[in-house]
Amino acid sequence: MAALDLFGRRWALRILWELRGGAVGARELLVRCPGLSPSVLYERLRDLTAAGLVERSGQAYALSQLGRSLGSAIEPLDKWSRKWAQRFKEMETR
Repeated sequence: MAALDLFGRRWALRILWELRGGAVGARELLVRCPGLSPSVLYERLRDLTAAGLVERSGQAYALSQLGRSLGSAIEPLDKWSRKWAQRFKEMETR
């Protein structure tokens, strides 16, 4: 349940998603996440770091080994969401 609480926090999953390709600086995360405020970004990065999912290296943030292992759990959700989005789009055009 604690993991769901963490992932349910606004922007947490999006930040993890943006870090999946490698280390990213805070400014770049803000660019990649329109609407994310700096204060919320740093709060989420603190939460994710405390949970052992993100590591800070200099000015950049990256997924830890544990955070990278989360990818195998998120991939099926991404696959499902793409199918849902396509179906939703098809329903809107009817």
